[in-house]
Amino acid sequence: MRIALISGASGLVGKALLHQIFKSEDYDYVLSVGRRKLAIKQQKLIQIEGDMAKIDSWDWEGKISTQSLSGEYFPLIEGLKKKEAEVHAFCSLGTTIKQAGSKEKFFAIDHDLVISFAEWTKTLGASKFLYVSSSGADAKSSIFYSQTKGKTEDDLKAIGFDYLGLFRPSLLMGNRSEFRLGEQVAQVVMKPLIWLKLFKNLRPIYDYQVAKGMVKTALATKSMSEEIISSGELQDLSK
Repeated sequence: MRIALISGASGLVGKALLHQIFKSEDYDYVLSVGRRKLAIKQQKLIQIEGDMAKIDSWDWEGKISTQSLSGEYFPLIEGLKKKEAEVHAFCSLGTTIKQAGSKEKFFAIDHDLVISFAEWTKTLGASKFLYVSSSGADAKSSIFYSQTKGKTEDDLKAIGFDYLGLFRPSLLMGNRSEFRLGEQVAQVVMKPLIWLKLFKNLRPIYDYQVAKGMVKTALATKSMSEEIISSGELQDLSK
């Protein structure tokens, strides 16, 4: 049995990830966690909700059992409890400082919630953790956004997954639920690089390309324990 755990499924890349995982015959169940449920129903999908900052104290078994009136999720629960399933965790949690309201709140989401989710998935037996970071992630950066992403990467490394994939996409293209003026302007300026196929690591990348690359990486046999996947490499993986 192979299970996908995902957090951040309501975001741009998260939605694309769900789509790619649903398409794959390699996953038997998809367990999505978040502060609220998505308006999505799919045969493989089970959703549990709650305060992500307190995820380590969640009664996840109870949350799943209440949705399993005929016992259809019993194999999933047993697979997780007995550590008999192959578990891949995907994380695309993230926000902006403007949305969060302050640097402190931004850090609480982009770092603290990511680490809490990662540690929780480890207790459920996740062998692989695949995280959507950012191009330019660097714990020593003078740019707060890049610094936060870098610190998150460093702290994920300390958890000790069998495999940790750190995906660093450049400017993301896709249909966001909210309007971001800066990104819209950047997309107009940078989009010709896609048409001209120039500067692979700098040019914008579509959400579905990131998602396809992540799922393909998760299902591949890996000899290394940590790997940084650049935006250019993601574009190659998505072909």
